[in-house]
Amino acid sequence: MLLQRNKLGSVRPPKRCRSDMDTTSTSDIVIINGNSHPDLANMVAERMGLKNGGCSVFHKSNRETIVEISDSVRGKDIYIIQTGTKDANNNIMELLIMAYACKTSSARSIVGVIPYLPYSKQCKMRKRGCIVSKLLAKMMCTSGLTHIITMDLHQKEIQGFFDIPVDNLRASPFLLQYIQESIPDYRNSVIVARNPGVAKKANSYAERLRLGLAVIHGEQKEAESDEVDGRYSPPPTSSSRTRTTSVSVGVPEHPIKVKPPLTIVGDVSGKIAIMVDDLIDDVQAFVAAAEMLKDNGACKVYVLATHGLLSSDAPHQLDESLIDEIVVTNTIPHEIQKLQCHKIKTIDISILIAEAIRRIHNKESMSYLFRNVTLED
Repeated sequence: MLLQRNKLGSVRPPKRCRSDMDTTSTSDIVIINGNSHPDLANMVAERMGLKNGGCSVFHKSNRETIVEISDSVRGKDIYIIQTGTKDANNNIMELLIMAYACKTSSARSIVGVIPYLPYSKQCKMRKRGCIVSKLLAKMMCTSGLTHIITMDLHQKEIQGFFDIPVDNLRASPFLLQYIQESIPDYRNSVIVARNPGVAKKANSYAERLRLGLAVIHGEQKEAESDEVDGRYSPPPTSSSRTRTTSVSVGVPEHPIKVKPPLTIVGDVSGKIAIMVDDLIDDVQAFVAAAEMLKDNGACKVYVLATHGLLSSDAPHQLDESLIDEIVVTNTIPHEIQKLQCHKIKTIDISILIAEAIRRIHNKESMSYLFRNVTLED
């Protein structure tokens, strides 16, 4: 290598060409996965020009989880691809044991790639329960994970539960591109929030597509913020006999919320209604919203979401509903559900995960992924 000298006589290294900077050193990257979504792990490894690492995860007859890593991970950067499915508890234990196995094998860093984080909806105190997302975050940090890559958390504040860096990727560019390229006459569409809690996300889609916004208000099913909480229990009255007090404390009774009848705020007549959300699991609310949209003149109804969990008989309900198409990404495997419902379409987001892994490994900025994410290879 030839060294150049500047005018002051000091030695400076030669400039690196773009091809040298763009080359990714993959010799110290190892990608392994559990049993939750092997297809996604294989697609990510293929996009990065790697082969999936040798890791076997199986269960004994007593349902204990066994992890065997055949390749050496000493001093290497490990990326564990494990998402949440309907078998959430086994998915979590597999991830924790794989991470701890890599930690005790002297891996340099262990990054958990969790496209759908289980228990993310249990991120608030309910009655006399607990915040399960906080517990899960502590378990992951203790197991040896040094970084988390996830996608579209139910609440962004969940990132604060972790003591390690968390990159919360966004699937919205893929969904926005699908709307523009695959929905005919999308300019005649309106973005719909199925309840006021999703209005912020729906408004973001409407602003980016320059479309109108409609909000369904007065949903019969209680929202998370409206669930009965034990902290609002009424104080004891003067007639109550307790060991602590028998006198009213004078605290006003908390008023009960009464929701208005189901109504739509916004015009959907003669338009294509596009409902957006982060997760589709229990589909009864979506089915009821679609019926109301059709009754109010919507010509078509689409449902777009990042995670398609589709539990129980969700595919059967969607197939018989007035919803014309359901679009989800492949953060969660749903091939069986697609066989039961022809309306379900899938968007591949493996390129986004592969690019996130490449940037983290090369110590590049992640902010680019939040501004310029496309489906191009």
